[in-house]
Amino acid sequence: MLNDSFSHIHWLAVLAGAAAYWILGAIWYSPVLFSKSWVKMVNLKMDDPDAKKGMPLMFAGSFVLMFVASTGIGILSNILYIADIMHAVKLGLLVSICFSLTSTSIAYLYTRKPLGLFAIDCGYHIVGTTLACVVIKLLS
Repeated sequence: MLNDSFSHIHWLAVLAGAAAYWILGAIWYSPVLFSKSWVKMVNLKMDDPDAKKGMPLMFAGSFVLMFVASTGIGILSNILYIADIMHAVKLGLLVSICFSLTSTSIAYLYTRKPLGLFAIDCGYHIVGTTLACVVIKLLS
């Protein structure tokens, strides 16, 4: 069943879903939305030259990881026969709450990071995963 799911993946839709998730991150963590609060809560000094080292690699790495997540969404969409946008939204919420939110929550329990940071980061993944599901459905 899983091998069959790989052969039916619409790779352009998966790529677009990953791109939508990544672009959302650029907006989510920008001054338009949450950058000021996020930067403060992670103690990032934006004027420190070391803070910007490795940024291109981080951006590329995050895109690759979002592509992996979108590939999983594409597989689940095929297995579950996601028929319309509402079902795509439900799949996005299911996947993000059951996997992204829980794994992030476990990490936050042990690192004792601020609740506001948790809300920003989890909110991003819930919206991003759901957006990726919708984009993948629209293009498949």
